[in-house]
Amino acid sequence: MSGAREPALAIKRAYAAPDRHDGCRILVDRLWPRGLKKESAHLDLWLKDIAPSPALRVWFGHDPARFAEFGKRYIAELKKNDAAVAQVEQILARRPVTLIYAAKDESCNHALVLKKFLEMRCKQAPAFSPPPHRALR
Repeated sequence: MSGAREPALAIKRAYAAPDRHDGCRILVDRLWPRGLKKESAHLDLWLKDIAPSPALRVWFGHDPARFAEFGKRYIAELKKNDAAVAQVEQILARRPVTLIYAAKDESCNHALVLKKFLEMRCKQAPAFSPPPHRALR
């Protein structure tokens, strides 16, 4: 047993109904979802800085043929974005997190890449182990 904790991490479209099992709902888009009222979003946090850069988002254009390359480029951006990634990881250490996104394509979007990135980081994080007990002499 590795001791690394599996994160309670999910993704959901912004237009899907909130659920009590969502935990902390974090919008991970740089732009506000079109037509969505802030009151009905039931968000705990809008973390614009974790979204892909505007240049990468425009280049990708939700083209499935570019998704693999988009994923590589987005991960490179995430690796340089310590503050935003750490913010999600800190929340995830305390409670379940649902990453909220607006893209129509549920199989080809940045939230999928972000979720996988965070899960991989959780698996690589060293598990806490207390120091060995030493008997007093």
